[in-house]
Amino acid sequence: MTRSRIILLPVDLSDEGSWRKPLAEALLLLGADGVLHVASVLPDFGLAQVSGFFGKDYEKQALHAMGEALTEWVNANVPEGVEVHPHVLHGTIYDQILGAARKLDVDTIVIGSHRPALKDYLLGPNAARVVRHARCSVYVVRE
Repeated sequence: MTRSRIILLPVDLSDEGSWRKPLAEALLLLGADGVLHVASVLPDFGLAQVSGFFGKDYEKQALHAMGEALTEWVNANVPEGVEVHPHVLHGTIYDQILGAARKLDVDTIVIGSHRPALKDYLLGPNAARVVRHARCSVYVVRE
């Protein structure tokens, strides 16, 4: 017996280019009985000293606001009838995507990628790190 296709779609809610084409491709791959997991990552502060510049409950409030925004995004962009589960993650973007893919046992990660600039070759974008380290297939969709 084959299981339904399970896809993870990471999205940056502030950048339509990160999700418009990847969402369309994910829906094509999904099929009628697949499950779509949509994830958005709130980056952490990085250095502990940085957190001192924010209020006590800043992260909690930011995660809550992101959860509401992601739910609105799902309602506005994912067609009715698609089984979809939104996830708000917190931490390093590529680590969170990879961890979610393992935890959710996804078949495929569908991720958007912009045209690389020089800084991307030097630093390595999130999409490239996901491709290098994912245990499942990764479908990279260019803007």
